[in-house]
Amino acid sequence: MSKIESSLDQLVAKLGQLKNVGKARMCALWQKLSPITDKLKLLDFATVKSFAIRYKWRILIVIIILYAGSKAYDYFFPPADKAGGPVTVTTIVVEKKDVPLIIEATGTIVSNSIVDIRPMVTNTVAKINIKDGQEVKAGDLLFTLDDRNDKANYEKLKALADDAQKQYLRAKELVEKNFISKAGLETSLANAKSAQAAAKAAEVQLSFDYIRSPIDGRAGIVNVFPGSLVQASNVVTTATSSTATSSVGSMVTITQLNPINVQFVIPEKDIPTLLENQLDGEPLKVQVTVGDSSKKAYEGTVLVIDNQVDPSIAAVRVKAQIQNNAMTLLPGQFARVSLVASDLKDALSVPSQAVVINPRGKFVFTLDKDGKASMVPIKVVYEYLGNSVITGIQAGDKVVVEGKQNLRPGGKTREAKSNTKAEAKTEKNAPATANPTTAKSTTDKK
Repeated sequence: MSKIESSLDQLVAKLGQLKNVGKARMCALWQKLSPITDKLKLLDFATVKSFAIRYKWRILIVIIILYAGSKAYDYFFPPADKAGGPVTVTTIVVEKKDVPLIIEATGTIVSNSIVDIRPMVTNTVAKINIKDGQEVKAGDLLFTLDDRNDKANYEKLKALADDAQKQYLRAKELVEKNFISKAGLETSLANAKSAQAAAKAAEVQLSFDYIRSPIDGRAGIVNVFPGSLVQASNVVTTATSSTATSSVGSMVTITQLNPINVQFVIPEKDIPTLLENQLDGEPLKVQVTVGDSSKKAYEGTVLVIDNQVDPSIAAVRVKAQIQNNAMTLLPGQFARVSLVASDLKDALSVPSQAVVINPRGKFVFTLDKDGKASMVPIKVVYEYLGNSVITGIQAGDKVVVEGKQNLRPGGKTREAKSNTKAEAKTEKNAPATANPTTAKSTTDKK
């Protein structure tokens, strides 16, 4: 106890010393300021007026700076309880729903099957059985070559094969009567088979003079004429100039147009999403537009996802098939592809215009029961076609969509009833006036 009492006595003594030191310093400060206060007593209207006239521009600049700073502070840091009229806003109530995750890509229309027709033998064209751009079926006769030599050769070998067969049958009868040996019969059989094989080879050679379509499709431009010489394994396209006609290319190209394919690339980061849905067993859906995006959209399914990633572009190739009943799509056309990769389950979606972006991040304005606004920080997970999937709010929250530019945290609001009625009326009449193609596309995306 003696140590504690001695410590307290020392503390009281130090407090007394500090009091005396403070009093001495205050007295010294007063002595320094007293001449200034004496001068202030000498100020009169004429002196103040003279000072203001002398430094009027400096005083004006200081006043302007103070005023601008005050307004800036009120704008960026508004008081929560600042008095003012209610702000007219348009709101939506956030609900949980499944949102399709759509991947946008660009690609090229490619044929499902395309064949360049070339001759198997060197010969001249006797007859052309198709026209430019004609639709053909598999097995349709396209070209007839000069078959006189091959037909004569076939008929000759066919006759020899028939005679060898008769010789074999006669030898068989003679063997039964013991007029010839079995060795002679076997020789006759070998001759008959050899003759038949030669006849079949001649028949195959003759078939090369009749060129048929291997697939269903549309013929392109025919590049040969009756009398043109075509050679096996050579290019045969005919090009005509003012002085001569030369041949390079194929006789004609057959292209399958229905169904037709579209090939595009998907970024490497989206590959897991694609493969997960592919393993589920359901084919991925695509929607393809060519040229003007407001025209018809073609729907199809993904055929294959390539088995390797191109490291130069960090993407994987994907091929999808679409129906082309109207034959309006041609290989080589540029296409825009929308691929529905998966669905975001129980997602909270708001219009993208409801999201406020400032230096502190992304926010939305929500309203409480009394209509007072509060700024809630959010995170945008996915954005597509004017809608954003966000986190940070709850289902049932009322989010401000329009009018947020005049809104401050804690500010009062009122609902724009006229706008709500107009929007409801528009939505009610939308099915009757909307383009059927557009309406169908929207429904499919949902």
